[in-house]
Amino acid sequence: MMGYGGFGGMGWGGMVGMVLLWAVLIGLVVWAVTRLLPTRPYGGGMQPGPETPEEILDRRFARGEIDVETYQVQRAALASARGERR
Repeated sequence: MMGYGGFGGMGWGGMVGMVLLWAVLIGLVVWAVTRLLPTRPYGGGMQPGPETPEEILDRRFARGEIDVETYQVQRAALASARGERR
């Protein structure tokens, strides 16, 4: 004789359990795929522009590649080359 409701004896509780199991499994797969695949930056994949000389100088100073005196002299040279006042 067939089980109640034609679900092979699982009943409604078993059916709800199977739906929940599949929902959790699909959710885990979606989560894993989104975490493991590399993401593209927002904005259509636009790359940032090239660094300005000031940004390069700031980075070199922050890394300790140049000392304070060299930083200040080069920063002033960049400003005067651009016609800026300090």
